[in-house]
Amino acid sequence: MARSGIITAGTWCVDGNKLVEFWPGEDGLAEILHEEYRGGGSGCNLAIDMKRLDPGIWVETMGLIGDDEDGRLLYAEADRYGIDRRKLAMTREARTIHTDAYTSKRSGRRTHIFSMGAGALLTPDHFDFTDTRGRILHLGLPGVHKRMDQPWNGDANGWLTVLRKARGAGLTTNLELATASPERLRELVRPLLPHLDLLVVNDSEIGSIGGEQTVRDDQTVVSACVAAARKVLAEGTCQVVAAHFPKGAVAVTRAGEVITQPSVRVPKEAVAGANGAGDAFAAGFLYGFHEGWDLKRGLALAHAAAAASLRSVTTCDAVAPWRECLALADQWGWNDTVA
Repeated sequence: MARSGIITAGTWCVDGNKLVEFWPGEDGLAEILHEEYRGGGSGCNLAIDMKRLDPGIWVETMGLIGDDEDGRLLYAEADRYGIDRRKLAMTREARTIHTDAYTSKRSGRRTHIFSMGAGALLTPDHFDFTDTRGRILHLGLPGVHKRMDQPWNGDANGWLTVLRKARGAGLTTNLELATASPERLRELVRPLLPHLDLLVVNDSEIGSIGGEQTVRDDQTVVSACVAAARKVLAEGTCQVVAAHFPKGAVAVTRAGEVITQPSVRVPKEAVAGANGAGDAFAAGFLYGFHEGWDLKRGLALAHAAAAASLRSVTTCDAVAPWRECLALADQWGWNDTVA
């Protein structure tokens, strides 16, 4: 059977999305203006985003959650969107990962505080690709799962073991990252580069992996992102490395092509929260890649999906069908350059 669709694997959690006027810091006080509980994590967010972009695309998922109220909430979210969750396992040994996801109304910045729970028990044994239907694997999150981050059966870490299994099953592989120190990201990700086909990250993450200073004075250095992407390509097997940032995105191919795409000019009053915008960008990019679009168009949809997602404090609720995302982006307009 010809493969088609997306497999998301790794982090499934419940996000307690909280909008506050500002982040108060230690010993401070801030009122919660709005809160909602939804699914979160790379496995959940990208699966739902894909279904919101195109309800007809095949999406399946795998991971480990707790046999608890939060776990059943996640099952219900998967069922609501028609996501195949047969390999999203439950355990009674620990609770579902829970994240308090704060968004500052004043700055738009996010602060995540999480309890690892069942995420600490996730191992390569929870990933089985023998009868999967999907074509592209979206795997995450290194740095969040203790056993996966450790060496496994001679491999540098469990993520490497999973990517070997996925490649052996004929899957195209992509990786999503979580915020961590540059040193930790390099330690976890560099051994994985020979087992990846795609890498879609932000400006800070590509700088950490490629050893380049890609952000200076809170401004993205696009040339440094390109240099870091080229280093990543040289060290691994990626076909495309893409990095996104507030003003745009850049994609670098193995053949040496560099494609840039400015971001959407989102009205300030339309922004409810940035939680999940990176997942929406990855979903738009992977959707375009899956459908055989050229990279310029794929980057445009990635930005359009991310822009649409900003309208909600939750990670996925504001992502719309892909044509609507592009129409909204055209309505708001595009930034002039990526610099």
